[in-house]
Amino acid sequence: MPRKFNKKPEKKEKRKISTRKKTCRFCTDKELIIDYKLARQLGYFLAERGKIVPRRTTGNCVFHQLRIVEAISRARVLALLPYTVTHANL
Repeated sequence: MPRKFNKKPEKKEKRKISTRKKTCRFCTDKELIIDYKLARQLGYFLAERGKIVPRRTTGNCVFHQLRIVEAISRARVLALLPYTVTHANL
């Protein structure tokens, strides 16, 4: 009886996704201010569930991302921004 060999599945070619480098909006526009009192502006850096959006998604630099996290934390303490979805009443 002939022996059957298990053939390895052929590898699919990976597509290269070309993406442009994201730039920090605060570095390009020096007049934008990161402030805990600007809840609507900080809301763009929160996901639907209330989590802070990471740097790789927003394109912010390290310096400004840390300032955003600090401002969001302060706004949450003062109840300007929600901690979770159940607290959201924007």
